[in-house]
Amino acid sequence: MELKEYAYIVWKRAWIPALLLAVVGIVSVLTRQTPSPVYSMTMRFNVAVAPETRPDEYSYNGLHAWVTSEYMADTLSVLVSGQEFAANVNEHLAKMESPVSIPSGIISADTRHRVLSLNVSWGNAEELTDIAQAVAEAMQENSVDYFPQAGETGVNIFQIDTSGPVEVNLTSLTQRLDLPVRLLLALVAGVALTFLLDYLDDSVRGKWELEAMGITVLAEVPKK
Repeated sequence: MELKEYAYIVWKRAWIPALLLAVVGIVSVLTRQTPSPVYSMTMRFNVAVAPETRPDEYSYNGLHAWVTSEYMADTLSVLVSGQEFAANVNEHLAKMESPVSIPSGIISADTRHRVLSLNVSWGNAEELTDIAQAVAEAMQENSVDYFPQAGETGVNIFQIDTSGPVEVNLTSLTQRLDLPVRLLLALVAGVALTFLLDYLDDSVRGKWELEAMGITVLAEVPKK
């Protein structure tokens, strides 16, 4: 069968894929759920370790303090996503009499030299402000627990600034492709249905069908 014959089969029943596309499109739009708003807040902290004072010894403790500060900032970027840090944040939220309780993993971190950037996402802007305050308090007040090797002085963590909360669009790739994939499947199903109906139709639709069966066509009556 030639390509134009395939096109003729689809064109003759083009209303089938068109109807499926319309039905699927309308149902998808009517049943589509708008994702809940998500807010994000970013906080930056400076992580520093005081250099040791040894006046009687020649050493590079000043340089060691800078390097140690970078290592500790990297360590904090890993700790903030864990369960222990989330529990500390929840303790501070409870002290603030906030009903919010965060799970582990909602805090992401990035480091550049000794500056630690934390990003927190939440579905409520007011609650996110409380969470950010609790995160800052946990960072500054629990540093001794995170770095016992630093001694009683711990690590000096200073909050540089805070930005947000801002509303962000966290639409996933699956959500963006949902409607196009549905329409594509409806089109494929519609075209397949036209071929199935054509296969089940035993009427003669053209001289090529008779010639394919070995019958010689002497004349053909045009439609118009």
